[in-house]
Amino acid sequence: MNKGVSLALIGASGVVGTKIIQLLEKRAFPVDKFIPLGNSTIGSSIQFNNTKYQVESLENFSPEKGQFIIFSAGSRVAEKYARNFVAQGSFVIDLSSNFRYEDDVPLIIPEINGEILRSLSEPSLIANPNCSTAQLLMALKPIHDQAKIKLLNIATYQAVSGTGKAALEELHNQTYFSDSATQSPVYPKQIAFNVIPQCDIFLENNFTKEEMKLVWETHKILDPNIQVQATCVRVPVFNGHSEAVFFKVSEEISREEIIEVLENSPGIKVLDNPQEGLYPTPVENASDTEDVYVGRIRSQKLDGESWISMWIVADNVYGKGAALNAVQICEELLSINSQK
Repeated sequence: MNKGVSLALIGASGVVGTKIIQLLEKRAFPVDKFIPLGNSTIGSSIQFNNTKYQVESLENFSPEKGQFIIFSAGSRVAEKYARNFVAQGSFVIDLSSNFRYEDDVPLIIPEINGEILRSLSEPSLIANPNCSTAQLLMALKPIHDQAKIKLLNIATYQAVSGTGKAALEELHNQTYFSDSATQSPVYPKQIAFNVIPQCDIFLENNFTKEEMKLVWETHKILDPNIQVQATCVRVPVFNGHSEAVFFKVSEEISREEIIEVLENSPGIKVLDNPQEGLYPTPVENASDTEDVYVGRIRSQKLDGESWISMWIVADNVYGKGAALNAVQICEELLSINSQK
């Protein structure tokens, strides 16, 4: 049995932080010492493993050697503290986008490239991928291994939970209170009863930063040779990201073969029976769920080329998109260190 570790969580009271705590409890991650940290929430109460803790000051925190520290508090906080904590001997897992594209920071999905963690000879900074990237690559990796993806087109339908508590409140208020319908402090346009073809800021190439994250992270985690084009859309759904994916492969692969490959892949559940109306949706399959759900699987020939279409749904907060992946990284690190 693994010896317990000291674990600090920055952003423990946030949307993702609360789910990280749930998963640590559910998966019985061995924690000897738990330290919730924050700046604006100092003194507030957090419960973990039936014990109440008070959020302590991040500014005054001194990390311990060998400690696990999870950042779930955005890029600015991670930029200020993360590398310093690593320098003091801690393993840092950051859920923000701040370090994902830096060459010296591994971007990890344990089921795909978790072996990179074994090459870390000392405490390190490890980045968690974007929520949309994580569920996308979980579904694509087994197919890429079999048929080599050449070109990938993605349209995402992203829930407001990915933006945080204020976005959840904005959708709720616009939906249920008519006088709030025109008030949009979080999103550039009304989100209730609407779809917004903008996630994050626009870049000089006219793609949004969220769209480019899918490009950059697919290249870093899966294969730099895949051509990627993405359109990211915010939809009036509280939780659960969905993706319509259309991609060209080098080798022909049938729908039946795709289903078999996916069904034999950890962390994937196939829900695909068109005749019975069986396919995943956020309401049914993205409420505190760990798996990535795949349906609407089609294989076709277009101008002699092999193309595949799929529909992917996952819990972007509790599941692979955020909390679960971070906890799995901790589990992998603990397992590796216990073998040394």
